[in-house]
Amino acid sequence: MIGQMLLKDKEKSTYKEDSVGEKPLRSIVKSLSWRTIGTLDTVLISWIVTGELTLAFSIGSIELVTKMVLYFFHERIWNSIKWGK
Repeated sequence: MIGQMLLKDKEKSTYKEDSVGEKPLRSIVKSLSWRTIGTLDTVLISWIVTGELTLAFSIGSIELVTKMVLYFFHERIWNSIKWGK
């Protein structure tokens, strides 16, 4: 019975799997948007901890670049893994 319900739900679904995967440009845009949020968080936490806005922005700017590059490669590696797709 559960199998029939799952089959019916799957047939009605409008979701289509992307067989090709994400293009690198999409990964770049996702990296930029996520890093903007993450960097603002880092700057805020650094400012609270250090009490110095200049130091907080310095920490945030370094973190922005390094984590954006790491995230891009992380996304590309995961995009090549078939598990869970």
